[in-house]
Amino acid sequence: MFGLVDCNNFYVSCERVFQPRYEGRPVVVLSNNDGCIISRSAEAKALGLKMGDPYFKVKERLRQHQVQVFSSNYALYGDMSRRVMWYLSQVTPGVEIYSIDEAFLALAGLQTHLTPYLGSLEKLAHTIRAGVKTRTGIPTCVGIAPTKTLAKLANRIAKKDPTLGGVLYLDSTERRT
Repeated sequence: MFGLVDCNNFYVSCERVFQPRYEGRPVVVLSNNDGCIISRSAEAKALGLKMGDPYFKVKERLRQHQVQVFSSNYALYGDMSRRVMWYLSQVTPGVEIYSIDEAFLALAGLQTHLTPYLGSLEKLAHTIRAGVKTRTGIPTCVGIAPTKTLAKLANRIAKKDPTLGGVLYLDSTERRT
């Protein structure tokens, strides 16, 4: 089994950790030299702002909707990523960093060891989400499945469906169809 932990709106989430007054407000992060939007909060997405929108084309709309705009801060994002990945490495036997805000977890064989403690891989995933949030302030979603591709798909569905609580475990053929 594999898990995929993906940080939600990572660059925006990093900015909000240190400026919590922007929680619940529309926020975007711009690319190098403030060229394009590269990260958006859920509130900014709801305004119709897209990844890659050139800043000069949406500047007036950002002002009109009081969207908080940040220039990218890659030193901060790298540090926050290291914190998330370090925590993941402490709670699972194997971590493969996939990108600055995503990591695959090696979960094979854990199910038999988890039952007396947490009960299931799904409960472990909820524990991991809570641990990352508590330790770093970064919200995540977790997908679990027998392959990395399916874990990535499970993660994507977990992000889109709020009824799942940020976790989807595709543990059977029925759940995968």
